[in-house]
Amino acid sequence: MSKEKSLSELDEIVELSYLYDFYGALLKESNRVVFEDYVLSNLSLSEIAKERDITRQGVYDIVKRCRTRLKGYEEKLHLIEKFQLTKDKLGEIESIAKENFDEQTAGQITTLAEEIYELI
Repeated sequence: MSKEKSLSELDEIVELSYLYDFYGALLKESNRVVFEDYVLSNLSLSEIAKERDITRQGVYDIVKRCRTRLKGYEEKLHLIEKFQLTKDKLGEIESIAKENFDEQTAGQITTLAEEIYELI
């Protein structure tokens, strides 16, 4: 059971990292710093509270509010969903190119797909 919890917690951290990558700039600076400490630096609530001179409950509340806001942004804007769909489609384009074109043309298509991926 602890493995399930650990995997669930890891999934949550990965999800929060994606949300932060896309929407983190929309958070208030003071909240963003606390959220970064928790999600990106993997600090405990107690460590953050001590470092920031706030209560553990205060840190928890900030992280919870940030999580709610970030998830709300994704529900409204769907940027992560669109990013993942675009990434999948670019992978399909690369696969089709490798299967149906000569090596040079497939290489050109793959290069273009990679350039598009870097833009998104």
